[in-house]
Amino acid sequence: MELIKTFLLIIASILFIGCGGASSSAPTTKNTINGTAHDKATQTTKEEILRAINKARSVARDCHDGLGIVPAAPELTWNNELYDAAYEHSYDLATSNTFSHYGSGTDSDITGSNNGEKSYFIDRIEANGYVNYKVIGENIAGGQPTIKSAVEAWISSPAHCNNLMNSQFTEVGVAVAVDENSDYKVYWTQNFGSKK
Repeated sequence: MELIKTFLLIIASILFIGCGGASSSAPTTKNTINGTAHDKATQTTKEEILRAINKARSVARDCHDGLGIVPAAPELTWNNELYDAAYEHSYDLATSNTFSHYGSGTDSDITGSNNGEKSYFIDRIEANGYVNYKVIGENIAGGQPTIKSAVEAWISSPAHCNNLMNSQFTEVGVAVAVDENSDYKVYWTQNFGSKK
């Protein structure tokens, strides 16, 4: 019963997230799409991402969701399967110029295209090999040129903040994609999980 309640809480928090929001030093993106002005975003390393996220998780904070102060949460570790799912979605958002937890349903929505329908974050995470999990979640952000500004945006949004501070999550993968011809230019996807 507790697992079901936890999963429903995560799903509910995901639904409320608004549209506002190999080598250990390898860049977080495999490439950019028509990207030049936002090269800094695409050169962010996973160490920089983990440092920014774990710094945010290291202090108790009010997520302004009416639930009061959320205690500091343990550090997250990097997971390549969550990263692959995050990259797939960031790439799709940038390429299709959309902004949603659902994939675009176009060829750039790889998991959705393979399944004949728009993907959802659960579909992408599982399709990229992250299975046998206890809990998963996703945050997205658009327009922030750095991981620091993306984390600040997530902290400022109650549902994003809840995901970011969720102590049940133990792993994370974050990816960014850039397309200068799209509305937001820079698209971040942050996938969380914890294995059974």
